[in-house]
Amino acid sequence: MTEAAVAPNCLAGLRVLDLSQFEAGPTSTEVLAQLGAEVVKVENPKGGEPGRILGTGPKPGADAYYFMIYNANKKSVTVNLKSPRGLALVKDMAKEADVFVENMAPGTIEKLGLGWDELHALNPRLIYAQVKGFGEGSPYEKSLAFDMIAQAAGGTMSVTGEPGQAPVKPGCTIGDTGTGMLMAISILASLYQRTTTGQGRRLQVAMQDAMLHYMRTCFAVQARTGKAAARRGGKTVMGANAPSGLYQCKPYGANDWIYVMTSRANPEHWARLMKLFGREELIDDPRYATGAARIEHEAEVDAIVTEWTRKHTKDDAMTLIRRVLIVWLAVIAVVVISGAVG
Repeated sequence: MTEAAVAPNCLAGLRVLDLSQFEAGPTSTEVLAQLGAEVVKVENPKGGEPGRILGTGPKPGADAYYFMIYNANKKSVTVNLKSPRGLALVKDMAKEADVFVENMAPGTIEKLGLGWDELHALNPRLIYAQVKGFGEGSPYEKSLAFDMIAQAAGGTMSVTGEPGQAPVKPGCTIGDTGTGMLMAISILASLYQRTTTGQGRRLQVAMQDAMLHYMRTCFAVQARTGKAAARRGGKTVMGANAPSGLYQCKPYGANDWIYVMTSRANPEHWARLMKLFGREELIDDPRYATGAARIEHEAEVDAIVTEWTRKHTKDDAMTLIRRVLIVWLAVIAVVVISGAVG
């Protein structure tokens, strides 16, 4: 619904100076660019940002797809930050900017003479945003981090994977893109605050800390049980619903699975599901009649659901379950460059 979308030019007139690279920092500035801000990306004269050559592009000599995905709608300028003239140019741009973003190795931006104290003195209204791997005061604050490091150190891997098996890195890059989105929110909040204070401020989001934001339900489990949240494969981390998980469908390809979950808050969901399956005799069966009983016999419940889903394609299964008003069902969709879905 286009009328419900954010106005594409809502940040028109906002100037952003982007000294970030790869993904976490560029994600935050890309969001601002998508909302209409003028984002100027400062790159190394010798080849530009390393992300430009990270993988292949649409044709020989073109920027990599990776770079284009995280830097759409931005302008670029090449500046030698090791030369006095280059630093002077950046400082001149910073005087006119509303937002400054960097994600260099700890201490690098300060050594260049572009730290918070210097730029705040030049432009008191400047929002100065830094993405780092680990927060100040952390024993790892001087360490570097990429997406997978943030996910490992931030806990998201610890709750991903099958029970009793090794942790698994989530496929999406929440360590990078997830941190960038939190930084974008922080920047927007600071811009709003500036309308009343007239002053900029320094922001810093650590990638490890950002992962804690995506672990809140896991912390609720730990508070309730007194134990760290366990790996539960495709099942809910709360462990309070059955059925809850991924179930295979025809024709049994890599992505022919659906996610089915019934809510313990509505006892009718189980009854409706069993009627659809033609298994009415299981509705009042004491092994499955209550949410607690279904959790106790979760393996049996999974077998019942799997027996039915394997007779249907995921699209047919979704349609049939939706018709009986099951609370929620999501079809796995895998997006690839060709646009095909397995």
